[in-house]
Amino acid sequence: MIQNHEIDFRIFGEEMQYVEVELDPNETAIAEPGAFMMMDDGIQMETMFGDGSTQQSGLLGKLFTAGKRVLAGENLFMTAFTNISHGKRCVSFASPYPGKIVPLDLSRLGYKVICQKDAFLCAAKGVSVGIEFQRKLGTGLFGGEGFIMEKLEGDGKAFLHASGFVQQKELRAGETLKIDTGCIAGFTASVNYDIQFVGGIKNTIFGGEGLFFATLTGPGIVWIQSLPISRLASRILSYGIGRRREEGSVLGGLGNLLDGDGW
Repeated sequence: MIQNHEIDFRIFGEEMQYVEVELDPNETAIAEPGAFMMMDDGIQMETMFGDGSTQQSGLLGKLFTAGKRVLAGENLFMTAFTNISHGKRCVSFASPYPGKIVPLDLSRLGYKVICQKDAFLCAAKGVSVGIEFQRKLGTGLFGGEGFIMEKLEGDGKAFLHASGFVQQKELRAGETLKIDTGCIAGFTASVNYDIQFVGGIKNTIFGGEGLFFATLTGPGIVWIQSLPISRLASRILSYGIGRRREEGSVLGGLGNLLDGDGW
């Protein structure tokens, strides 16, 4: 069984959170490049190829693991933060967009959690960060954001960042949850993931929610995010490049002109 470094942590903030990880001497935390926020004196920072887990063997194994991480939308390299002092030291990592940081104790979650691409923030050294392909043809053709996902394996602590509000839901055996693929932050490996056709001609043409949604069937735990970052980005983009939609505005386009936005 994998033995990961034991780390303690505290999460600060509400909408823009960061996690403070406490390291004992010689303990190491790993993080995505760009996640670093601050650290105490006595912590050594080192960029490494891959995630530094014991599952990598030799250069070929590291290249294979790194290649899978690229497919999952992550960086080829990770940063390791090691406490080289004689006392406890802290290092902090920040979420890249508004939302919540989700702490995971993999030893209590079946040693494996599957999550959205780009969801990984940081973890104890020894946690393996890889790629999880959805094997069914339907999920491959129509799964969208949910087809290629990340997997976190090990027996230590890991941290995800999710967009918007995060709800943890435990599914009983045989219980099914229908959900937008982008709203899945993560789920335990015991949960079955599939894609289902929405159905109905009006739903298909006028529904505005896509032709397919994901089905998650228990037993297991699911983490749900209320505002997928892709949805937020597309909405911001539509406001930036198009004409502003006048919802309930009496002035309409005249209001834009008065605001200096033009027609």
